[in-house]
Amino acid sequence: MITILYTYRNRNLERIKRSLDSLKKQSNQNFEVLFIDYGSEQDLALKVKELIANYNFAKYQYLFTQYQPWNKSKALNYAVKTINTDFCFNADVDMIFHPEFTAVLEKNKDINKLIYFQVGFLSEEESTKDLNFDDYKIKFLTNEEATGMTLFPVQKLRDIKGFDEFFHFWGSEDTDIHNRLKKLGCEIEFYKSKLLMLHQWHKNYRQRETQKLNLELQLSRVVELNSIHLKYNAENEKVIVNSQKWGELISESDFIELETFKDEVILKNESDVIDHFLFVQLPNFQNGILSVRFIQDDFQSTLKYKIKKATGKKVPNYYSLKEINDKVLLHIISFYHTHPYFYKISKDLKSITFRIKK
Repeated sequence: MITILYTYRNRNLERIKRSLDSLKKQSNQNFEVLFIDYGSEQDLALKVKELIANYNFAKYQYLFTQYQPWNKSKALNYAVKTINTDFCFNADVDMIFHPEFTAVLEKNKDINKLIYFQVGFLSEEESTKDLNFDDYKIKFLTNEEATGMTLFPVQKLRDIKGFDEFFHFWGSEDTDIHNRLKKLGCEIEFYKSKLLMLHQWHKNYRQRETQKLNLELQLSRVVELNSIHLKYNAENEKVIVNSQKWGELISESDFIELETFKDEVILKNESDVIDHFLFVQLPNFQNGILSVRFIQDDFQSTLKYKIKKATGKKVPNYYSLKEINDKVLLHIISFYHTHPYFYKISKDLKSITFRIKK
């Protein structure tokens, strides 16, 4: 049997239904689905759970990562350590599958091989339609560089401690896992003899990324950072990259403890204050919960500050909240992502709360 893995957060239910309905039509039903909700907002998560319950081949699992940036590697690694099948397929809630898809998976199972598949992308208009697979109009096809939709032997993933958990937000984790498994001796095959998957349109991370602070957690130029890390792993012939804590996530009890923690320190956005926090207070804190709220200093908006700055007098140097956001998130993904933590931007975009348990 093969486990089909879905990783998900805060996407509309219609695309999930189209994807799961296409699995319901498979000629070969020797599969199961593990649907991993990586911290959707609670109201939506309840609706998704109810939807998944309509499919007897699918199991829903909620992870308490609502106040952490998206990390597909962590979601997949959790699944890899959980499932009991010998093979898994890395799916996507945007995929519509050909009725023969799982039969092809079954035919191509090999404990020493990865097989990944060509995908047909649909336009925004076409993605709203409910059609038979062969009736959709395809906008373009992927080539060998699109490595995301892959059938894996589970033990090989466990042997290398899973997907690289440095890769946050978007990009590179799928190509990286191919590179590292190839170093382990796995054969890699690109399947394009018959189109078996269609991708429903949506805005990608690059299209959503802004230069200003917003409620969606974002880190400026993280796609480029992930690309550099992918190159680093390849050039240094990395095979195992994660710690012994790979696939471990914040527990429900830690999530509740962090969400309800009341004792916080207010830090104004003076650059020296922020730098001291990141390079002194944060790394040296231990044995408890550290909670801080970053805000803009009121003095920065005063006429007195503007006059003194314009006349060359000494005034504090400030970071914007967007700059603080990027600096804190970069520290988190680099050094602290294995700890239970909480990161939330206020709805009015005037403060950022960060809590970590060490």
